[in-house]
Amino acid sequence: MRAEIRLPTQELRDDLPFFTKTLQMRLDTIYPADDPEVAVLSGHGLRVRIEKGAPEPPGTIRILTDDPDGFAAGERELVAPNGTRIEIDELNPPMVMPDTEHAFVVRRLADQAPWVIGRAGMSYRDLIPTRLGGAMIASHIRVPDGPVPDMVHFHRVGFQLIFCVGGWVDVVYEDQGGPLRLHPGDCFIQPPQIRHRVLEVGEGIEVIEIGVPAEHITEIDHQMTLPTPTVDPEREWDGQRFVHNIGATGKHMPFRLPGFEARDTTINENTKSVASVMVARPTGDRVPWTRHDCDILFNFVMAGSMILEGEGKQPFQLSRGDAFVIPPGMSTCYSAISDDLQLLEVSLPGAFSTTVVEAPNNKIES
Repeated sequence: MRAEIRLPTQELRDDLPFFTKTLQMRLDTIYPADDPEVAVLSGHGLRVRIEKGAPEPPGTIRILTDDPDGFAAGERELVAPNGTRIEIDELNPPMVMPDTEHAFVVRRLADQAPWVIGRAGMSYRDLIPTRLGGAMIASHIRVPDGPVPDMVHFHRVGFQLIFCVGGWVDVVYEDQGGPLRLHPGDCFIQPPQIRHRVLEVGEGIEVIEIGVPAEHITEIDHQMTLPTPTVDPEREWDGQRFVHNIGATGKHMPFRLPGFEARDTTINENTKSVASVMVARPTGDRVPWTRHDCDILFNFVMAGSMILEGEGKQPFQLSRGDAFVIPPGMSTCYSAISDDLQLLEVSLPGAFSTTVVEAPNNKIES
């Protein structure tokens, strides 16, 4: 069994030199011999049937190559004699990390942010609608109970986090042995391009997924079978190691914010400070106004409640399921904190400074 894409032509003899020489495709079939009207060519993972008088429009062919400047004499866009457009592009283009468009963002579950159906039947809720100019996506994800119709895949990302806030989920990863289970408070860091597959989820599963940059490619790997026969917990992908952090075994230490303590998920260490992921809780001491110099500082309320005060902003009453982003240089304060408050804080980069400041004369923006 095989498949062909049909393209029209008015004169086949004009197209053959272009497709065989310029595009470096192989001629497989041509007929009739005395006055050819059909030619089938193959190359670059594609079979093309060029047929005289075919009713389709010419279409577009994209050719991806490791050497786009050396292919087709460096031309990136060409037009075949039959009108087919040819686009030449890089097979593995470098990842583009957009500059962060800093903004103060509050996303509350009570405001009925829409849930949408995404990959593998999962429901997604967007926690940062602006995506900070494309710098980051943060999603609150729910999955129907039971086996997940997932395939072995990977993501072309700079950083990716999966943090469980409810239920459980089983995932299998390249070179990490058999299936691993996340419970509430546990997390995975998925290094760039590590192959993995979601296997099954339990009742009430909810995870927070962070991806940098916001728009990144997911590719299916049809060749790899998981689990792999090798186990290599020290392996690195683009300088990052896989992390399976278990919340129940973590120890709380003093946090960057006075009045809080936090447990470190080891992600700062294992990404070489690309990012840090902390779980913070109040100590009962006074929490002052502070500002930070971090590029991206994202928080998700996992339990409890608080009021988020921001310089020049109306206070926001926050509870479980709410999320917020504090831009660098903005003075903020957490107040009216419940004893059971738990915050998931994700920062990029992993190391940054926090400064205690005086409470501002808080003139509210109109």
